[in-house]
Amino acid sequence: MDTATARSRLETMLAEADRSIRVLRGEHPERELSASDAGADLYDSDRVQAALDSLGRHRAGVLAALERIEEGTYGQCQGCGEQVPEGRLEARPDAARCVTCQSKHDRAMR
Repeated sequence: MDTATARSRLETMLAEADRSIRVLRGEHPERELSASDAGADLYDSDRVQAALDSLGRHRAGVLAALERIEEGTYGQCQGCGEQVPEGRLEARPDAARCVTCQSKHDRAMR
């Protein structure tokens, strides 16, 4: 994928992530809870926080990919240094590693 296309897709992904984060942060304004609502609200709060955490990681990955474009290293695997396959970048423009290196990375993070 050429860098202009990648940049455009990544900027769209960043805007969508930012929009989702704003919506989730505004979804549960402070309000007074009854005792019967406390348990349900805790579950909702945990769910929203998990979504915000996930979106935050996604956003960081998109920003890192935009930085790699600026540095001229976009599409180069951060694990082995080889080119990330075109199909992987089409599916995941924010991919920092080839599938093999990403699998190793994921196993090491567990």
